[in-house]
Amino acid sequence: MTTAVLAEHERGLVRRDRAIVDLVGAGRHQWLDPLARIHVEIFDTRRAILDFELANQVLRARPDLAEGNFVYVQPQAGTLALVTLDGAPHALVPHGVTRAFWTVMHDIRVEMVDLAGADRIDPRLADRWSSYAGTAIVQARIASERAGLLFVDGALRERLDPGRHAFWAADRLVRIESVDMRETALDVTAQEVLTRDRVTIRLNLTAFTRVTDPVLRAKALTDADAHIYKLVQFAAREAVAGRTLDGLLKDRIEVDREITAHLRDRLADTGVQVSDLRIKDVILPGEMRDMLNKVVEAEKAAEANLVRRREETAATRALLNTARLMEDHPALMRLKELEALERLTDKVGRIDIHQSADGAGLPALIDTLMGKSRAKQDA
Repeated sequence: MTTAVLAEHERGLVRRDRAIVDLVGAGRHQWLDPLARIHVEIFDTRRAILDFELANQVLRARPDLAEGNFVYVQPQAGTLALVTLDGAPHALVPHGVTRAFWTVMHDIRVEMVDLAGADRIDPRLADRWSSYAGTAIVQARIASERAGLLFVDGALRERLDPGRHAFWAADRLVRIESVDMRETALDVTAQEVLTRDRVTIRLNLTAFTRVTDPVLRAKALTDADAHIYKLVQFAAREAVAGRTLDGLLKDRIEVDREITAHLRDRLADTGVQVSDLRIKDVILPGEMRDMLNKVVEAEKAAEANLVRRREETAATRALLNTARLMEDHPALMRLKELEALERLTDKVGRIDIHQSADGAGLPALIDTLMGKSRAKQDA
């Protein structure tokens, strides 16, 4: 006799001459086996996972033994299996993978998902399955100032609004690209350009761009920043090559407008808009910079000399007018003398007056200052 005693959580796989004949549950089992042809393999079903190759053998030999003991999961093409263990996510089985699970001690549920008709997932469901899904789920958070682009197997499918998004990627390549919709600055630096008078200069420019249609941009441009960078280079060369150095320095605003108009025309159907463009710096060669500095210095010196001559002429004219007034009005001359005397006495700390031999003294000095002595002499 061959005897096997199994607990509630155990199952015994009975083989006769290595062929599967039965799958027994808990209890005491005996088989008449004088030739020792029967072998019982005992499994602990508390571990939900069953070797899928063994499960496949049982199904081929005795399909009826699977019911109530285990489930065999083998998704077809275009489908995906979600396996829950006692109501909680347990395993995700994609197409091409086979799994088997004991149902003796656990409530095993299998949900088949048709990927062709349900490739989008509720973000909350994706959170539950993310730790089991691996690369089978693709998630993205699109910020409010951005737009999302969904690519499936390399093809652009749709534009995604701000928020959370999740998609099945079990049998396909899913990629979500986030596009910044805000205005950005693109610096184009150290661009060597030859002017019409054959002066080599270097330009630093800044272009302000904004994505207006992310779907159109994805279809029209592979690398928007690199494309705009090249367009700025070509437009700057075209605008500067037709001007002399003096013309460029005088018409920088017009050059900015010309380059901006060129870019807007070239980017009209690309989903990218150039809002503004400015030339930040015009860098000249060393010798040319020295020559221009000398020219500017000479111009400023001439302007300063002209202003000085004008001021001198105005001052001379004012003195002439003053002299004519004093000639016509002697009292003005006398007033000027008194003002000069007042300024002089302010700088004198002490005045000593001595009695003269004739006894004139202070009264005579006052009469002299006031001009009375001159008046007496004239009389």
